Amino acid sequence: MTISASQVKELRERTGAGMMECKKALVEVGGDLDAAQDYLRKHGQAKAARKAGRVAAEGRIELAEGDSAAVLVEVNCETDFVAKDENFLEFTRQVAATALGSEVDSIEALMAQSPGEETLAELRNALVAKIGENITVRRFEVVRPQGELGAYLHGSRIGVLVDVSGGDEALRRDLAMHIAASNPRCVSADDLPAEEVERERQILSEQAAQEGKPPEIVARMVEGRLRKYLNEITLLGQPFVKDPDKSVGQLLKERGAQVHGFVRLEVGEGIEKKAENFAAEVQAQLNAQG
Repeated sequence: MTISASQVKELRERTGAGMMECKKALVEVGGDLDAAQDYLRKHGQAKAARKAGRVAAEGRIELAEGDSAAVLVEVNCETDFVAKDENFLEFTRQVAATALGSEVDSIEALMAQSPGEETLAELRNALVAKIGENITVRRFEVVRPQGELGAYLHGSRIGVLVDVSGGDEALRRDLAMHIAASNPRCVSADDLPAEEVERERQILSEQAAQEGKPPEIVARMVEGRLRKYLNEITLLGQPFVKDPDKSVGQLLKERGAQVHGFVRLEVGEGIEKKAENFAAEVQAQLNAQG
């Protein structure tokens, strides 16, 4: 049957799908617009399933703040281009707002929530069908502070929430910026597992013993090096980025403030990206042609 341009246009306005996909859907259902809309939704689910195995290591960190809590969400896509697409941005805002406004504690439960007529999972499937890339809601962290929250977004790739008692808003923002830049593991050495600290001590002891120093010198060397290591990975021990002559711990003491905890999310952190080797691909093609 013949599908008119106006039918394709109307279906596209309803769904946001591409023209060719709209025309194909209308042909499949005999020109019925409602049925074509349902077809595209089902097709979007199938398309999303097919793309689910593709690596999505780009994306953005979205922040949503309320009166007594705030949330950071990481939503991933495959390319930096899509990470700037307005449809993708709107979806990340919906995810963050939903996470902040609900009591869910898992991605599965979050994706089952409905910010409108459709669940986040359904919105995600429709977006995958429209954009053509794998999109995943990877993780979210809701912080309900003991003190006051400091928040900082470094562009759209790093987000920080820090829970602080004492000080002022400027201090909280400075601390959030420091955490974004220096990426501490935890607030203090007390937050590290005892077995991890002991393992590091053993490694340093073996290294120092090979230097041929007397045992009492070795013991002091080990404790000094361990202290240096712990300062490097803990917030309180790190040099403050805006004044490296003092540690964050010293800054907090001067300001009568205390950090209860923090959350730092970075786009793609821990995701193994596929290494592109274009020279090898070209050589493989030449070999195949030969």
